[in-house]
Amino acid sequence: QVQLVESGGGLVQPGGSARLSCAASVRTFSMYNMGWYRQAPGNQRELVAVITSGGSTNYADSVSGRVTISRDNAKNTVYLQINSLKPEDTAVYYCKAQYGLMTYWGQGTQVTVSS
Repeated sequence: QVQLVESGGGLVQPGGSARLSCAASVRTFSMYNMGWYRQAPGNQRELVAVITSGGSTNYADSVSGRVTISRDNAKNTVYLQINSLKPEDTAVYYCKAQYGLMTYWGQGTQVTVSS
C-alpha cells in the first residue's frame, strides 16, 4: 500500500504562484509514474501534469507554460509549481502514483485563487 500526502495548497492571489508537494511512503518511488490532477466543484477530475519514472513530462493544454512538474526520488516526493494562477485554477489538487496495474491517490490539497 502506498500512501500519498499532498501539501502546499492554500489561498493565493491571482497572478501568484503555488508549489505543491506530494510525499510518498514507498521504497520503490523511483519506479512509479507520478501525476497531478485537479477537481473543481461540479467538474470531473482532470489531468494537470504527469512525470514518468524516467523523468518524461506531459502537461494539460490548460496549464501548459504555467506549470512544472518535477520529482526528487531521494526524497520520495513529486512537486507541482504553478505560476500566473487564475481563479479558474481553483480546485482540489490530487497526487497519483501508478506502477503497472496499481494506482494510488492522495487525499488532495485545496488551492483557492482569489483576491
